[in-house]
Amino acid sequence: MVEYKNDKILTELLKAMSDTTRRSLLRQLCQQGSSRVTDLADYYDMSLNAVSKHIKILEKAGLVTRKTIGRTHWIEANLVQINIVDNWLKELKSIWELRLEKLDEVLNK
Repeated sequence: MVEYKNDKILTELLKAMSDTTRRSLLRQLCQQGSSRVTDLADYYDMSLNAVSKHIKILEKAGLVTRKTIGRTHWIEANLVQINIVDNWLKELKSIWELRLEKLDEVLNK
């Protein structure tokens, strides 16, 4: 099995994005921009502590950044890491395209 060069990072990113709530948080941050943790928590039927745990997972994966001003925590999307996932998906797509081209060649002979 071939190991992808950013395999550990890719695994962390995919794990972080595998949860519906975390994907929703990312979408919300992309649409609204930087938001306070308490404002983000208002959108979900869960405790502030639970939302904070989701945000920490996104932070660990590098998908969001946190800025603390006084006692207020501001969260902002940081989608630079998404390029790793995008590149991996492009590689998969190109592999499948090559396979389909070869299949087409075989079928047309």
